[in-house]
Amino acid sequence: MIALGVPTIFSGAIITEQIFRVNGLGQLLITAIQGADIPLVQTLTFIFAVLIVLFNLIADVLYGILDPRIRYD
Repeated sequence: MIALGVPTIFSGAIITEQIFRVNGLGQLLITAIQGADIPLVQTLTFIFAVLIVLFNLIADVLYGILDPRIRYD
């Protein structure tokens, strides 16, 4: 369940960085959107997407390992 909650953490980081004025990837994304820096927006979106897919893959593999009823043949 923790690995499936990671996308929420990434999306929440964008909002948190805006509220508390902390520099990070969320702040960089907002600045790139406001400045119409399309390549940077695409790159950061791709990074977020890869991280989400990676953590979902980790969750699926761990689910298969920890639950003996699930087997990937």
